[in-house]
Amino acid sequence: MSLDPINELAELFRRLPGIGPRQAKRFVYYLLNADPATVTKLTDLLGRLRSQVKQCPDCQIYFASDNKNERCITCRDTTRDHSLLMIMEKDVDLEPMRRAGVYSGYYFFLGGLVPILDKEPARRVRLAALLRLIESKNKELKEIIIALATNGEGENTVDYLRQSLKSLVEKYDLKLSLLGRGLSTNSELEYTDPETISYAFKNRG
Repeated sequence: MSLDPINELAELFRRLPGIGPRQAKRFVYYLLNADPATVTKLTDLLGRLRSQVKQCPDCQIYFASDNKNERCITCRDTTRDHSLLMIMEKDVDLEPMRRAGVYSGYYFFLGGLVPILDKEPARRVRLAALLRLIESKNKELKEIIIALATNGEGENTVDYLRQSLKSLVEKYDLKLSLLGRGLSTNSELEYTDPETISYAFKNRG
């Protein structure tokens, strides 16, 4: 037996990151009291997410597409530094790095982190796509920078990447570095200020 529409929608909202049951219910009641135009607009935008947003085959970021370009604007930018590749967890981590204004290379987004003691880490991150990208950039790529959260899962993912990338790093004589001091323990890039990111980037190693 299905839930009533209020509880069913609240259950869907609860699947969003950081949303608890009370917040989920608030969203539902907001929509119930909103003017019809707002609800119609929301419905339209949700539909367009599927039809007008693509995932870049190179860096894996989601971007609004005009159907003329298969790759995102960053991966299409030939003026960026081809010798640098930064690995980040998720799309929203990109904005703080952009605001810091210290990085001019390319990106790759893992789509998640590897939990400690996870038995199938390759299912948690986009490792196969990352390996393909590194292979395709091997002639110009010089350094891979890992920029992940400084919590347990982030550190575990760093260890997993070191092991997974070891053969390619040695094969192409690549430098593998981490963001330096400045990022406090358990911090996430998404919530880190540009000054801290700038310092951590300049002191990577």
